[in-house]
Amino acid sequence: MSWLNKLGLGARDAATDSAPSAIAQGPDDDVPGPGKQFAQFGAGCFWGVELAFQRVPGVTRTEVGYSQGSVHNPTYEDVCTGSTNHAEVVRVEYDPMECGYQNLLDAFWAKHDPTTRNRQGGDVGTQYRSGIYFYTPEQEKSAIESKEQQQKILNRPIVTEILPAKKFYRAEEYHQQYLAKGGRFGLKQSAEKGCNDPIRCYG
Repeated sequence: MSWLNKLGLGARDAATDSAPSAIAQGPDDDVPGPGKQFAQFGAGCFWGVELAFQRVPGVTRTEVGYSQGSVHNPTYEDVCTGSTNHAEVVRVEYDPMECGYQNLLDAFWAKHDPTTRNRQGGDVGTQYRSGIYFYTPEQEKSAIESKEQQQKILNRPIVTEILPAKKFYRAEEYHQQYLAKGGRFGLKQSAEKGCNDPIRCYG
């Protein structure tokens, strides 16, 4: 065991984790703000995906985290091993009076390549898979219809999974609004509503 593991900072072995996977596989039981709804998407590294959703009018809050895996309270290091099956996701809180779910789907499809399995650009691994994770039957229906429409446009099979939203584990604080805060180079990118500036995925 490394010194990081002894301090509780390193990656854990999913097979020996004592927390029940049933918790991780349970529904997202967090509650959005009054009059708001949640949506959850995976589209590669969550930094750039979050910024894209921050810019959508009617989105009131975004958080990056991990979902769809088998380990309770995973760390970034756990997820990077690929052994927990978590996806890097963005949980979006939005006001349905100002932002339709279709607006979020449009932003999702525009932000990534849904035809590459477990990969976005140079990022490779199951945590980077494409996924729409729905909270309601209405969201599921819209997601399926939207995927069908996108498939008519693209000449390669879409590999995006559409599944119920499962427990959301908020990522470490330094990941939150990473690009809007400056990214690795300290160059802040605009999160203003409607902004169309190119997103520099890693800052």
